[in-house]
Amino acid sequence: MGLRIMIKNKEIFNVLFREKPTMMLVGLYNAKGEMYASSLAKTVDCTYSHVVKILQEMEKAGLITFNKTGRLKLLALTKKGFDIVEHIEKVRLAL
Repeated sequence: MGLRIMIKNKEIFNVLFREKPTMMLVGLYNAKGEMYASSLAKTVDCTYSHVVKILQEMEKAGLITFNKTGRLKLLALTKKGFDIVEHIEKVRLAL
């Protein structure tokens, strides 16, 4: 008999448990502050449009914020996003 886990927020779970989205969160964490989506796209070796699509899902889940400054949008982790990255790091260290 297998273990069945009910996932409350399945959409964001599916986003986060892929390599690039995880790398995006860790990239924001390592930036120690705000970052542009274009910079993040270069950091994780991903297209700008793909990064923005994933970031919009993360914003809906309350993991990041977009802070608009003129035409530019700066990204920052929320408290919840920061906590998620710390859990990711614990899992990485456990491996």
